Amino acid sequence: MKELRLITAKHPWGNYMVIIGILKITSFDRNGLAAAADEVQFLGMLLKMLNAKKNTMEIGVYTGYSLLAAALALPDDGKGPVVHDVRENMMDSSFDQGSRLLVICVSLAWQEKHKGSLDFVFVDADKENYHKRVRELVRVGGVIGYDNTLWNGSVAAPPEAPLPDHVRRLRGPILELNKYVAADPRVEICQLSIADGLTLCRRLS
Repeated sequence: MKELRLITAKHPWGNYMVIIGILKITSFDRNGLAAAADEVQFLGMLLKMLNAKKNTMEIGVYTGYSLLAAALALPDDGKGPVVHDVRENMMDSSFDQGSRLLVICVSLAWQEKHKGSLDFVFVDADKENYHKRVRELVRVGGVIGYDNTLWNGSVAAPPEAPLPDHVRRLRGPILELNKYVAADPRVEICQLSIADGLTLCRRLS
């Protein structure tokens, strides 16, 4: 499976290969933090299937790979508000998609006028603290995507299983997030085993 994943990650997927040339990284798997190539392609297709017109948000930006892929999936007049909660922005400033990218700060994102206005939110940081607020931002029928919800498979491992320290440290919060969104009657969830786990939550009410 690993060999298949590596081959898949290198497959020339049209506009997705443009992103490879503009990111200041040598590998999408550096430190294991960048979104997987197949996951990013899936999210781009999902945005098109949602008929996302204007507004998307990404919380937690590392290389900017998934962010730029989302920008390419939006129509020309689409806007992608982005919450940066990382110290290093590795995106090449020469990348220009016109009005498709709109960077805003965290405080602006939670303003009343934004509630119910977003088609899609991708959360890749501090997931356990964002669900209630993000749920109010997406429109009914809109989707929230949580990354890394399988966390190296540790969420299915017995409590006594030997795990690397960094995996064990975040296993608990990821488990709590999974339980919380599964019990939330205001969303319908779909757990995908793509990449390191992707949970999609469609807002019902």
